[in-house]
Amino acid sequence: MPANFCFLIAQIPSQLGDIQSNLNHIKQQLQLGKQQQVDLVVFSEMALTGYALQDQLFYPTLEQQLQPAIKQLCELSTICPFIVGMPLFSQGDIFNGCAFFNQGQLQWQYAKQFLTQDQIFDEARYFTPGNNQPTLTFRGIRIALALGDEPSQPDFLNQLTQQPDVLLNLSADLFYLNRTQEREQTLAKAAQQLGCPLVFINTVGAQDEWIYAGQSSVLNAQGQLLQRAAAFVCDTLEFNLAEQQQPLNNHLLSEEALVYQALVTSLRGYVASCGFKGVLLGLSGGIDSALVLAIAVDALGADKVTAVMMPYHYTAQISQDDAAEQANCMGVTYHILPIIDIVQQFSQQLEPVLNQWPASAQDTTEQNLQARSRGSLLMALSNRSGALLLTTSNKSEMAVGYCTLYGDMAGGFAPLKDVPKTLVYRLAHYRNSLSAVIPERVITRPPTAELAPDQSDTDNLPPYPVLDEIIRLYVEENQSSAQIIAQGFDVATVNRIVRLINLSEYKRRQAAMGPKITKRGFGRERRMPVAIKPC
Repeated sequence: MPANFCFLIAQIPSQLGDIQSNLNHIKQQLQLGKQQQVDLVVFSEMALTGYALQDQLFYPTLEQQLQPAIKQLCELSTICPFIVGMPLFSQGDIFNGCAFFNQGQLQWQYAKQFLTQDQIFDEARYFTPGNNQPTLTFRGIRIALALGDEPSQPDFLNQLTQQPDVLLNLSADLFYLNRTQEREQTLAKAAQQLGCPLVFINTVGAQDEWIYAGQSSVLNAQGQLLQRAAAFVCDTLEFNLAEQQQPLNNHLLSEEALVYQALVTSLRGYVASCGFKGVLLGLSGGIDSALVLAIAVDALGADKVTAVMMPYHYTAQISQDDAAEQANCMGVTYHILPIIDIVQQFSQQLEPVLNQWPASAQDTTEQNLQARSRGSLLMALSNRSGALLLTTSNKSEMAVGYCTLYGDMAGGFAPLKDVPKTLVYRLAHYRNSLSAVIPERVITRPPTAELAPDQSDTDNLPPYPVLDEIIRLYVEENQSSAQIIAQGFDVATVNRIVRLINLSEYKRRQAAMGPKITKRGFGRERRMPVAIKPC
């Protein structure tokens, strides 16, 4: 049985590039550790600088900023000993590392040996693999250190021939659906192989399209979960090696609750980091904009949100009524700006030129003029107010191009970019279970873009449960058309949807960024050519 030794697991947000802010968070946790008389405080991967620095790592200013920061860390270690993730620089090389500070000194460092091989962060572009042993002995306790996904690497675990008393895994692990279960299964296997407890320390917050859920955890030597920190908020855990703990009832929040909190966290973090005064969006009376409005108010407060209804000839009265009802319910600033005259002026101006080309049965010129008129109005309001314009397209629409460039795609952030339409409905029901803010008719009405008389989404698309599953299999699982058809889907439908996905890549290249919540969204993890023969 190891000696009495207590860890404080500090799950803190790391503001990207704001070293002083991160130092302040570190100081607060060290003061807490001192009060609670712990032996060691542990922070997450790259906690000092934030993880996703990307090409900022190449600028000499970062290394220059780290020099005085290290002096401050040494001073802070007189409060309580700690381990913190941070970039390490040596002779022109950059390492993803961590450092142990104690009694006013930097006493030990470890550089990540097995760089993360994923489709997003591309660590090999920035970091040199380390080669020092990941073990530290402190107060008689043999501590092994792992960074990121190193516990999933057999070669990393095999080098720990002398059994450690504990493995500390400092990480900046991204959130997506089912990630917590996947990660804890991997960590359980590592704990079992090493025969020692495993402590996972994750960061929390959001950066650009990425979300960090926190949910730091402690597992025993049998791989059983003992503790799990809260999701999406700062939290701490205490773990004493000498104390026996009962396994935790492995209860997670529902998918809807986790995704909704993730979207709120993402929008709040993006607005704060970029310094916007608030947000605004077009509120159509449909379910997508209704959900975005709820997310925006929950993230920022009603006083920071403006909603705009922009009716046209085809906008149903019930859409206008429902939009007004939700705006009033949520207490946001609400404007009505009809676009009838604007579209008419566009049409009259264009008519002499357009008449030289006959309109096809699938002509969408008028529909796109409506969407672009709305986009122009919203961008003008964004320019004058300093508010961030939110787009409201979901993943299903983005996949097949059911959206208009410079129209409903206009804006700077797309909260639903990685949210399939079927999940949009689930999230709307979930949000209403907390308090009724989305009119029920918005949820139950058949979805329509209201860009043409009696228009329905199913005029152009298969039912959303079918569409979303085809998109999931093709985009997230990399299955071919033949593989998808073999599972019972209609041949013509699959071929048409796959073709639309491929043809719409040019739109997605020009789309606003949005939070990643599935295993594979339309962000950095999916890199497809634009000009390619359609299949």
